[in-house]
Amino acid sequence: MNQPIWGIDLGGTKIEGVILRSISDPSPIVRTRVDTEASKGYEHIVGQIARLVAEMERSSGLKPRAIGIGTPGVLDPTLQTMKNCNTVVLNGKPLKKDVENALQLTIEMANDANCFALAETQWGIVRQSAPGARLVFGIIMGTGVGGGIVMDGKIWNGRHGIAGEWGHNYLDESGGPCYCGKTGCVETVISGPATERYYKSLTGQQLKLKEIVARHKEGTDPAATKTMERLCHFFGKGVSVITNLLDPDVVVIGGGVGNIDLLYAAGLQELGRFIFNNRVEVPLLKPSLGDSAGVFGAAALVAGR
Repeated sequence: MNQPIWGIDLGGTKIEGVILRSISDPSPIVRTRVDTEASKGYEHIVGQIARLVAEMERSSGLKPRAIGIGTPGVLDPTLQTMKNCNTVVLNGKPLKKDVENALQLTIEMANDANCFALAETQWGIVRQSAPGARLVFGIIMGTGVGGGIVMDGKIWNGRHGIAGEWGHNYLDESGGPCYCGKTGCVETVISGPATERYYKSLTGQQLKLKEIVARHKEGTDPAATKTMERLCHFFGKGVSVITNLLDPDVVVIGGGVGNIDLLYAAGLQELGRFIFNNRVEVPLLKPSLGDSAGVFGAAALVAGR
């Protein structure tokens, strides 16, 4: 229980590693990163992971028993190869097996959204604000939209390894084509880039999401207000599907879009319009761990080993 736990967050541009003192004391012993350099290919990424672990061993003087890795896609439970990765060179590759061979260690893997949800449950806002929660849904709304499920403190991966992937549920035709091959996915409607695209469709002007939010708050730009109203409407509609299916005890909203305060007020009202209940009791919470959640959650994967 008091052993150091090791985690790695594999991102598109960087690979971050952390050694936490224990599951009961998540203060970092070492926290470091290397560039992913994905353009150099799959084998190079495996090599960068090995390089990072070697640096962590040198810095700490410790050796890991096992390492948790958060990934930008999922490991197919049947094929044992990666899928749905936005770092596309990983798709179809036996990443877990290859990293285990490179490190001669046991590896536990989970999607980065699952790691986010696990960290916020174990150490973050869920522990602080809803400590009795048994079912947690973690949302990441940023460049893309993803999600993860934590049940009784454990990640729920599902039969296909895609549990929580609400970003590719159908939401509205206006989102247009998605990279996944479908049309109108949640991600194409309420992600950051999708929201910026909608504003541009109204005005012809390309603005960053922060600027659109600021213009709405100033009350001087009707197109910005319309964009925010649309975001809250479809956010509530999208989250209603999660609520009707899982009825989670708490929903934690991470990612850049999750910083928009309107989601926790107008978005919550829209959720109330669509769920199969006459009131909303599930709290929508902002995460407390910031950019630490992914790598901390990865470390939590190997707690107890």
